[in-house]
Amino acid sequence: MARIVARWLAGLLAAVSVATARADPVADFYKGRTVSLIVSTSVGGGYDVLGRAVSRFLGRHVPGNPTVIVRNMAGAGGIVATNFLYNQAEQDGTHIGLLQDNAPFKPLLGTKEARYDPTALNWLGSPSAETGMLVVWGASPIGSLDDAKTRETTVGAAAVNSTPALYARLLNDVFGLRLKVIVGYPGQTEAFLAMEHGEIDGYPSVFYSTLLATKPDWLPQKKIRVMLYYGPDRHPELGGVPYASDLAGKADDKILMDAAFAPLALGKLFVLGPGVPADRVAAMRRALADTFADPEFRAESERLQLGADAPRSGEEIREVIRRTYAAPPPVLDRLQQLNMSSR
Repeated sequence: MARIVARWLAGLLAAVSVATARADPVADFYKGRTVSLIVSTSVGGGYDVLGRAVSRFLGRHVPGNPTVIVRNMAGAGGIVATNFLYNQAEQDGTHIGLLQDNAPFKPLLGTKEARYDPTALNWLGSPSAETGMLVVWGASPIGSLDDAKTRETTVGAAAVNSTPALYARLLNDVFGLRLKVIVGYPGQTEAFLAMEHGEIDGYPSVFYSTLLATKPDWLPQKKIRVMLYYGPDRHPELGGVPYASDLAGKADDKILMDAAFAPLALGKLFVLGPGVPADRVAAMRRALADTFADPEFRAESERLQLGADAPRSGEEIREVIRRTYAAPPPVLDRLQQLNMSSR
């Protein structure tokens, strides 16, 4: 009898142990739920294409396998979406942001509309770094950087404090260009259409990966001209195009550009709000990393030319943000002046 009781107790303990091991509060939370992926740009752009691709795979890697849907929330160069995630969205892990790389630096630049603390946000990761380009439409009379120094070149932007507007003023300041920023284009989709219609000459902040994903024929068919490019590293596919860091003659200008282009080292940013429980943040970081490594997603990324080939972790993103906020005060002052100069 004692042996029977002992075996029964052992079996009971084993069953309890298995049940405990299988218990996963994160999976329990996400099971049957819908997660919104808030894309901070308009429909049809590179961020939107990436967001919709990730949404098709992310749920299978999140414990509980929630449904992931995309919501576009364009405005003010990503500030609208970031403010929403920080101040309004439920802090339970059901709202993920896909933000422009400049979003963490808006408060640093003195943008009053940016009502969030980037160091408090839970950065999840990004698919790769970015390369930015100043481009003009092929039919534009602006054929070279020298032309852009002597002739006014109209370029589109969402707002005066958006990344394209800031980079246009930066390029004017460092290289003596005459870029005139025309605001009111919610995203690159609208600005590209304006370029095609001749409303503006070009765009000062086209990401190489976005161009391949949304307008893959533009470069080979020479529908646009790339005037120069910038970013953390030289790009092998743009070997014949001037690289901004090589053109800067003054040491102060090079330091300024390093700080200004720091966002490009981050890429397209996935993030959770500041109040999301730590276990759900950790689970979502793993899920995003697993998505980027998923063979099916990688095949989809290659097909769509998303450029998701060098993922950054949340911690790597946090470190870049920390270093940039620690830049020399004169550099930050100059950046702030460029950011505020059109107000």
